[in-house]
Amino acid sequence: MKIALVIAMLASCAPVQRGGGPVAEWIGDTSSFGPAPVARPPSFIEPYRAVSATIIKAGREDRGAYAKLAHLTDRIGNRMAGTPALDLAIAWAAQAMKDDGLEVRTEKVMVPHWVRGTESLALVTPVARPLRVLGLGGSVSTPKGGITAPIVVIKSFDELAAKAAAIKGAIVLYDVAMPAWTEAKGSGYGEVVPYRTRGASRAAKYGAVGMLVRSVTATSLSTLHTGALFYDPDQPKIPAGAVTIEDATLISRLAAQGPVTVKVQLESQALPDAPSANVIGELVGSEKPDEIVVIGGHLDSWDVGQGAHDDGAGCVVMMQSLALLKKLGLRPKRTIRVVLFTNEEYQVRGGKAYAKDHAAELPKTVFAIESDSGGFAPRGLGVQTKPEVQARTVARITEILTLLAPLDATRVIPGWSGTDVAQMIPGGVPTAELFTDNRTYFDYHHSEADTLDKVDPVAL
Repeated sequence: MKIALVIAMLASCAPVQRGGGPVAEWIGDTSSFGPAPVARPPSFIEPYRAVSATIIKAGREDRGAYAKLAHLTDRIGNRMAGTPALDLAIAWAAQAMKDDGLEVRTEKVMVPHWVRGTESLALVTPVARPLRVLGLGGSVSTPKGGITAPIVVIKSFDELAAKAAAIKGAIVLYDVAMPAWTEAKGSGYGEVVPYRTRGASRAAKYGAVGMLVRSVTATSLSTLHTGALFYDPDQPKIPAGAVTIEDATLISRLAAQGPVTVKVQLESQALPDAPSANVIGELVGSEKPDEIVVIGGHLDSWDVGQGAHDDGAGCVVMMQSLALLKKLGLRPKRTIRVVLFTNEEYQVRGGKAYAKDHAAELPKTVFAIESDSGGFAPRGLGVQTKPEVQARTVARITEILTLLAPLDATRVIPGWSGTDVAQMIPGGVPTAELFTDNRTYFDYHHSEADTLDKVDPVAL
């Protein structure tokens, strides 16, 4: 279904023709995103219904994306920036798209190369017990031999400031629970992830010597979840790691009864930047090849699990979208370009490089969409543009998504697209992210549990 969503969306955005018979045009008239509203007849979307139905039917029956994902995850595995595994994934993706009949190239990007080393955590007092820890991406290492220090448990940034006097020389534990997923609000990821990304520097401001964070998930079977942290250049860099929900709550219970001391050791290191690449595959437009629709996902992952949902699924969906159009004999009037971005997880070098290197093309890039919310059943699009055209863009896309009623994928959420395509917004490109029924996504996200068995081939 997810493949069908993407292809149907792009078939409506970048009109296709079969055997020379035109299907009515929509996107590509970029003035419709400009200051002046463009009058459109209520029925402008109707000529797309027949071809969309054809694509949806074919997408439901196709299993090519799952076959690609099986190779990527089982044969290559996780794909951290700077590693040989990511290099293998880049070469594989380029060849796979060539085999599907696309025009393919790679574009060099230098990426950070952070390496995880030996990691350990243990309670020292009031009881001696080993715990589990997973360093956050980009963390500095502990001094040789590790750090033994008291723990200060923090439930909010306000509490951090209130306990400033107790934090100097201590390790801060952010034990902040992620809200459970709900139909109305989705996940609570955005509410708690700042403790992972910014918590180390906030704690260092008050003299903390280390930071631990409760894994950013609402559900756990003693699962560790990593992710990037970002250091404030004005504060000391302190080592930082994630602990399980179970261990975070254990420490909190003990701390409520009296002093708690832990020993943590992280031997991570930052190596010199390494060469990598964005992978680009194109189905060149028949009439307006210089007008581009970008579709993409990010090929890198964290160094745990297989990177199946995050974001192998997004990559193979986009790759298979164009393979399926080729199979159906459908050719767009405008060029559809798959971009598999490198290094989204840490520093977004691939997305930034693409926007910079293709700056001259952005005025003719009529739409950009990425998939980075897991390989689940589609629900709609998050949409983000320049503020002055946001309302009109949302209204237009809401109408287009009526084509996807058979997939129950008609919802539009304004205000957010995706990390990589958002780099094109300053260039005037309307952007979107495919969002899915991702109620279980953060159970696996950035963890050893993000493996192929969690992906449903039918939903994909």
